[in-house]
Amino acid sequence: MQKRKLGNSNLEVSAIGLGCMGMSYHRGPAPDRNAMIALIRKAVELGVTFFDTAEVYGPFINEELVGEALFPFRKEVVIATKFGSNIENGKSTGLNSRPEHILQVAEESLKRLKSESIDLFYQHRFDPNVPIEDVAGTVKDLIQQGKVKHFGLCEVSAQTICRAHAVQPLTAVQSEYSLMWRQPEEEVLPTLEKLGIGFVPYSPLGRGFLAGALNEQTKFDSRNDNRATLPRFTAEAMKTNRVLVDLLNEFGQRKGATVSQVALAWVLSQKPWIVPIPGTTKLERLEENLRSVDLEFTPEEWCDLNQAVSKIKLQGDRYPTDQETENVTSTSST
Repeated sequence: MQKRKLGNSNLEVSAIGLGCMGMSYHRGPAPDRNAMIALIRKAVELGVTFFDTAEVYGPFINEELVGEALFPFRKEVVIATKFGSNIENGKSTGLNSRPEHILQVAEESLKRLKSESIDLFYQHRFDPNVPIEDVAGTVKDLIQQGKVKHFGLCEVSAQTICRAHAVQPLTAVQSEYSLMWRQPEEEVLPTLEKLGIGFVPYSPLGRGFLAGALNEQTKFDSRNDNRATLPRFTAEAMKTNRVLVDLLNEFGQRKGATVSQVALAWVLSQKPWIVPIPGTTKLERLEENLRSVDLEFTPEEWCDLNQAVSKIKLQGDRYPTDQETENVTSTSST
């Protein structure tokens, strides 16, 4: 497995990480826990050293899963987790990045992850009620105490990145990014490059759409799959957007690559400090995703693909308008 460094930091990880959210939360019925532990450990065997979780996934049970699965390999891997949610009676009730809450979450996450320190601690979502300088200062204190090694932010604007970085240097910013959602290219990616901060795209396969199996016939269970609420995943939108999948499939056939492998290779090709974290609950998908690291396309081939993609008009907003995040200035998904 190839390695990459997140920005100018000394944090080196596998070129592709593993998003663990769907192993217990938000992507349909939770799979068998023991099977997911086995999958995470298989990922380590295949060279993955970067794993992503969060307190709110479950809540709490995903951190516990990741902590147990990776305990035998703890010194060999990097675990990223997140703070910033107010959790009551087993449910998230909103944002909470108050300094005292961050300190509490850090202690609880350390226990669930069976760790002496948190490798990468992200603010999960920007909290408009707490100055980002206070958030960064609190994480700085945790770093000085040895409880956290690296600081990150999720789904934030370029301005917020600069403000936080001035207090405590950021190692990584995590946001959605794929051929279906390229908004970070406008301001976030140039800011990260200027400041030497790594970028960790979640949903690099468009929440599964670019894996190729979803279409207008696909039904999502509103009880346990958040895609049931997303405009991008209505039957009409998926029918329209299949043209992108068809294009990637045609492009990949020249190299013997699948749709998802082309989509991941495209993300990897954008910058050497980008490390995507596709999630999966299936071994065959894990192996398929990891093989994308070794795909080779010429600059001319990527240029041809980008030109073809630029002619496609995608349908469906990323989120319902009442769920937009701080870094989204437009709800367009093209």
